[in-house]
Amino acid sequence: MFNLRVLFCLVPVVVTATVQPAFASGPDDAKGLWRSADGNAVIEFKACADEPSSLCGTIVWDKDAGTPIDDCGVRIAKLKHYDDDAWRDGWVFDPRTNKHYKGAVRVNSSGLAVRAFIGTEMLGETEQMTREQVLPTTPVCKKN
Repeated sequence: MFNLRVLFCLVPVVVTATVQPAFASGPDDAKGLWRSADGNAVIEFKACADEPSSLCGTIVWDKDAGTPIDDCGVRIAKLKHYDDDAWRDGWVFDPRTNKHYKGAVRVNSSGLAVRAFIGTEMLGETEQMTREQVLPTTPVCKKN
């Protein structure tokens, strides 16, 4: 009888300690400056100028700015709808491979997850970005 009471007291404690709280985010949480996983670029995500209800990502700082290989000003994402905690229904672009993919962007507890895939999202790859408050001072991307 004593063991049964202890069990009923411990189960809620163990369950509470092991369940991770969900990370809730909204459509505006993805907006702002994000440093790429390799640290070589900063991407600004904001409403698209040509389609304000969509989210666009553009490289606004590149470690190679001012050289022939800089990617300053390159649009790397355009996603049309926010649904189920992610921006979807659009594309992401990898300037390293010069390829477009279907894409999804979602804010999580670690930062911004940019998912690129062909076909189904389950079979894609994710780049985890970290939020930046300001752009690095050098090198500077020229305004287009």
